[in-house]
Amino acid sequence: MTDAGTLPTVEPRRGWKKLILALFAFFLVPAIPQMRAMLPIDETMLLFVPAMAACSIVGWWAGGRASSAVLWIALAVVLSGPRGATSDVYSSLLRGWTLLLAGAFGLTCIVGGQRPFFVKALAALFTTFAVAVAISVFGPVTLSHAAQAVSGEFARRNAEFLAFLGAVISDNGPQWQEWVTKFPSLATLPADAAENLAVMSTAGRAAYPALLSLESLSALALAWATYHRLSRRRLGAPLAPLREFRFNDQLVWGLIVGLVMLVLPNLSGLREFGINVVVFFGVLYAIRGLAVLAWFMRPGALAVSLTVGFVMLWAPVLNVLAILGFLTLGITALGLGVGDTWADWRRRARSTLS
Repeated sequence: MTDAGTLPTVEPRRGWKKLILALFAFFLVPAIPQMRAMLPIDETMLLFVPAMAACSIVGWWAGGRASSAVLWIALAVVLSGPRGATSDVYSSLLRGWTLLLAGAFGLTCIVGGQRPFFVKALAALFTTFAVAVAISVFGPVTLSHAAQAVSGEFARRNAEFLAFLGAVISDNGPQWQEWVTKFPSLATLPADAAENLAVMSTAGRAAYPALLSLESLSALALAWATYHRLSRRRLGAPLAPLREFRFNDQLVWGLIVGLVMLVLPNLSGLREFGINVVVFFGVLYAIRGLAVLAWFMRPGALAVSLTVGFVMLWAPVLNVLAILGFLTLGITALGLGVGDTWADWRRRARSTLS
C-alpha cells in the first residue's frame, strides 16, 4: 500500500464543465421547496466546504500547499459556527454531522492509500454513522430527540415557504384574482402546496438516514473532484466518468436484505430500517444503471437528456411527461444496475467488439 505522504504530484487533467453543472445542481436543487421538504440538508454548502477542508488538510500533510488548507479550514469554521443568538437542536446535529463526516473522510484518505474513492467514502460514511449512534446513546440528544428535531425542521421549512406563498398572493391581490379567473385550479394552490409538502416531508422522515447518506456521498464526491482540479497534489485516482462507475458486486446483498425486511411480516419491527437500506442501495444501483446507459449512449447524450427533462419539470403541461420520463428512467436504471451485478453489460459489449 502506498503511503499518503509519497503520493505523486500530478497536473489536474479533467475539465470543469460537467463538474460546474454538478455543483450548481448540488447547491440549487435542495433549495427547491419540494426538495427542502424532504432532504435532510438544504444548505449543501455545509457539507461541501468541510469535505474540501478535509481534502486540503490531507493534501497539505502529503506535501501540498498550506494556504489552500488554511483557506478551506477558515471557511468551514465560519459555515459550521452557530448562527444567531441561539442554536436549535437540529442545526447543532447538522454541524456535528458535517464535521464528523469530514474528519472521518480525511482519516480514510490518509490510511486508505490508493484505494478507490468510493471505498474511502463508504468507510467514512459508516464510521460517521457509528460515532453518531454512539454519541446518541451516551450523549444528551437521543435518537428520539433527533427524530423530533427532524420533524420540527421539516415543519419549519414548509411553514416558511407557505408564508412566502401567502405573502406573494396577498401582495398581488387583483392580479392574483385575474389569474384565478383564467386558471381556476390556482384557487387551491396554497392548500395543494401544503398537502404536497406534507407528503414530501413524510417521505423524507421515513428515509432520513438514507437521504442523509446519499447527500453526504455526493458532497464527498464533488469535493474530491474539485480538489483534484484545484490542487497538484493527488490524494488518489481522480473520479472516473459516470460511464465507468461500478462498485463491489457484494453490495447487492444490502439491497436484498433491505427487501427481505420489507417483505417478511415477522420483521415488521425493522421496516423503517429496511426502507432506508432499500432507498440507499437502490439509488446506488440506479446510478450504476445510468452508468451502463451512458456507456452505450453517445458521450454527453445522457447528460443532455437529463438536463432537458429537468427543464421540462418547470413547464405547466410538459412537467407531467417529465415526471413519467424520470420514473421510467429510474426503474430502468435500477433494473440495469442490479442486472449488471451478474451480467456485466459493459464487459460483454467489450468482448463482442473485440
